[in-house]
Amino acid sequence: MTGHAQKADLLWRAQAYVAAAQIHLQDNVLLRRPLGPGDVKPRPAGHWGTVPGTAWTLAHVALLSGTSDIDGTELVVLLGAGHAGVAQIAAGWLTGHLVAARPQFTRDEQGLVNLCRSFPEVAGLGSEVTPALPAGDFLGGRLGGCLPFAQGAALASGPGRVIVPVLGDGECETPTTAAAWLAAHSLPGTPVLPIVHLNGFRMGAPSLLADLTERALTAYASGLGWHARTVTAPDDGHEAFHAELAQGVADTLAGRRTVLFMRCVKGWSGPAAVNGQQVLGTARAHKTPLTQAACDSTQTYALEAWLSSYRPEELFTDSGHPRPGLAAALSAAAWPRLKAPRPTLAPLATIRQQQPLSFADAVATVVRAHARAGDFRVFSPDELASNRLSELAGQAWTTEVLAEEVLAEQLAGFNAAGGRGVLISYEAFAPLLATGIVSLLKQQRMPGAAPRPSFNLLLTSYGWHNTYTHGDPSLTTMLLALEDPAIRVLTPADPARLTAVLDDAFTSTGQLNVIVVGKHPLPPVPTDTLREELDRGIAVWPHLSDVQPPALTVLVCGDLPAAVTAEALPRIRAELGVAVRVVSVLDLTVLGDPTVWPAGLHPAELDALLGEDAALLVVTLGHPAAIWSLLKGRHARPIEVIGWRETEGPRTQHDLAAVAGMTAEGLLAAAGRLRKARARCDTW
Repeated sequence: MTGHAQKADLLWRAQAYVAAAQIHLQDNVLLRRPLGPGDVKPRPAGHWGTVPGTAWTLAHVALLSGTSDIDGTELVVLLGAGHAGVAQIAAGWLTGHLVAARPQFTRDEQGLVNLCRSFPEVAGLGSEVTPALPAGDFLGGRLGGCLPFAQGAALASGPGRVIVPVLGDGECETPTTAAAWLAAHSLPGTPVLPIVHLNGFRMGAPSLLADLTERALTAYASGLGWHARTVTAPDDGHEAFHAELAQGVADTLAGRRTVLFMRCVKGWSGPAAVNGQQVLGTARAHKTPLTQAACDSTQTYALEAWLSSYRPEELFTDSGHPRPGLAAALSAAAWPRLKAPRPTLAPLATIRQQQPLSFADAVATVVRAHARAGDFRVFSPDELASNRLSELAGQAWTTEVLAEEVLAEQLAGFNAAGGRGVLISYEAFAPLLATGIVSLLKQQRMPGAAPRPSFNLLLTSYGWHNTYTHGDPSLTTMLLALEDPAIRVLTPADPARLTAVLDDAFTSTGQLNVIVVGKHPLPPVPTDTLREELDRGIAVWPHLSDVQPPALTVLVCGDLPAAVTAEALPRIRAELGVAVRVVSVLDLTVLGDPTVWPAGLHPAELDALLGEDAALLVVTLGHPAAIWSLLKGRHARPIEVIGWRETEGPRTQHDLAAVAGMTAEGLLAAAGRLRKARARCDTW
């Protein structure tokens, strides 16, 4: 072998050994003696099948990154399969990144014992891909998002870097990955080199992609606009893989979209058969094939033979430290990660002083101002023109692809590399993003997660102003149910408030900002309380409120609720004879428990805003259930919530609003019911 091939082989064997050991062993982790019953875990848990190919790829990419072979270009690996975390953790222990995150996992025998005994918990890091270690910038729990995430990360990473997403062949069957191959055409020159791990199987059945012939596989890639390179591991050897990888990097840097297909056998280097059943090259290799090695002597011997095949005595000293050859390989390897976010920017005060005339004015003004900084992008599913934002379409910093899931991952990757941006879409299509957003929130909560610019969603054209099929506020309902403190659901009542909200969101860090607003013109709202609404998320609107203590308080959450409330108030006062206070809610989370929501108001402060004895009518754009999830157990006063309600079928917009009570008549009827309920409470 050449010197490079020797280093790659040592790194691969060491990763595979540590991965198999952490799944199966609890003692005798260096095989100093034959394995005994006490050395093996009674219930091994972990995913083995993806380890050999993932470890092979990690070894080669790490050794190639930053070398003279590719002119010092850094290669940033992203793992698409969460189950590849076993290999990632093994690599992290070998390189010392794991001990930096968890001091008990030292790079010696005792540290490896601690790791094996701790796996799969790994002291709170878990057994799947973790952001605490290199190759963990993408959280693989959302299968299918790694390729578009890599595309977004490459947009913000700058020159001298190639993003290398490692994708499973089963992953390529997901719609998000399938659409992302085409979506690359909207991002010309983006340095992404996908490595597709063709081991022939999904978790439980043969994969579709690996079943293609070489000719068909190449034609598939070519038809999507990608040049395919193919190599078989380990049959072609380390030298061949290194050459194909280096050429793939060179092609990518030259602007030629290239994908490297790595064919291999599922679970190679592991047991060929167990208890008479074929394992190698089958779905049985996906998880650990030796589940009874602690009590079945045949499996114990098989495990020992398996681990011994990696020749650990050539890798580690008696104390568990790397031997000189492995140490040299580890020193030669580089494990770059996505760059840390840029410093938080201050809001653009000059923007907030402007008074935009429309939704389009507000969005275009703020977006253009931030785009001038050079680190800001707009992502939209071909809806900019429909959203009256045609002037944003076609800009160098705008991407339009008709696939919300792809765009969300591109934005998430762009954020992870320090870029700022916004995804603009219809509210009705936003539920498609639920799984990816939940995964992003999970990643932010995990140990070792780096701070990122906020993930921003601007959702328009809610069903009140659209067709029956385009009404679905489910995303915000679901997000509020998560009770994640990073979430903000913002409902600006007019373009001036939208301007300020967007500016604040674009300069924030670590938040998920969901901004729901209509594109249609509505009556303007005085801005004298705007500063208070931005600071507190809520404010009394004097222009619509009586000066005396209220019998009824109306909470308006958004532009349409504000307009309908203003229309209904004269009738409510005239026909019911009650004092009314109107309170604008800019951030819905202010209504929630302050022990959960950072913006949540304490009971005394909220009661002072609402009025001590007032009945409460909440008028919201979304589901009433979203409001109830925030108010739960916080108030004994009579409360009614008017919001989105599904109907049996298509209706006119007026009928839809009437069914939900989102009309002056509906608010009047609700106020009447609340007055009666309040009167009953007074008699009690």
